[in-house]
Amino acid sequence: MRQVIVSEYRKLVTTRMWWVLLIIMTAYMALTAGMLAALFGMGESGSLGAEGAPVSMMSDEQITAAVYTTAVSFGYVFPAVIGVMSFGGEFRHKTITDTLLAVPHRTRLLGAKLISALPMGLMYGVAGTAGCVAVGAGIFAAFDIDPMLSSGETWEIIGRSVLALTMWLITGVALGAWLTNQVAAIVVLLVFTQFVEPIVRMFLPQLSWGEGVAKYLPGAAGDAIAGGSFFSTVGTELLPMWQGVLVLAAYTVVFALVGRLTSLARDIS
Repeated sequence: MRQVIVSEYRKLVTTRMWWVLLIIMTAYMALTAGMLAALFGMGESGSLGAEGAPVSMMSDEQITAAVYTTAVSFGYVFPAVIGVMSFGGEFRHKTITDTLLAVPHRTRLLGAKLISALPMGLMYGVAGTAGCVAVGAGIFAAFDIDPMLSSGETWEIIGRSVLALTMWLITGVALGAWLTNQVAAIVVLLVFTQFVEPIVRMFLPQLSWGEGVAKYLPGAAGDAIAGGSFFSTVGTELLPMWQGVLVLAAYTVVFALVGRLTSLARDIS
């Protein structure tokens, strides 16, 4: 099993796409976090309010948490895409046949791909979160807002953000096992994460029954793991961390199980 895991990890890191997306994600999330921090800073300083009055009613802890978890709220699609490509690339380039000849036990192959995604997920988690914290903290300091980097709770949120992004890459692998058409899987992922879910999370809580449903969406589960979210600044409630872990893990298990029983159960030539 160890040799299979090492082999699958090498497949991930021998392509250029993983580090290209890593750089893009880090830069994009740092820019987004910086913009959010600047908006919060102007709100706190009164630049956006009438006659210089502050417009934000949030504490420094809430503001910093919303900014430092930007990668979890908006950038989780990047590790998820890399995860999807773990299987999608094999089917697209027809290397899945050779892989199955080397590892005929398909459940073992699926497990190896999921486990081998852990180090890559950690890299995405650390890079994405570090970019948000570095830029966000600098802008907070410029607006005379405490960046809260001396707080243990802040570092807990930072660590939880890394965990959430790591889990997202593994979830992407499971999704790729189900949707083996790489292009279709990435399109579905982009449409759902960038359009469908954000809209649903903004408007579903306005219904009497909607908030309870919105908490269990995949992106909301990731935010719950991190312990903070941009969406929570507009009144969206999050699950406790342990429930967020269970919900996102449940999505991963379901995707992997469906993939094993459908795509990976078929004859492949």
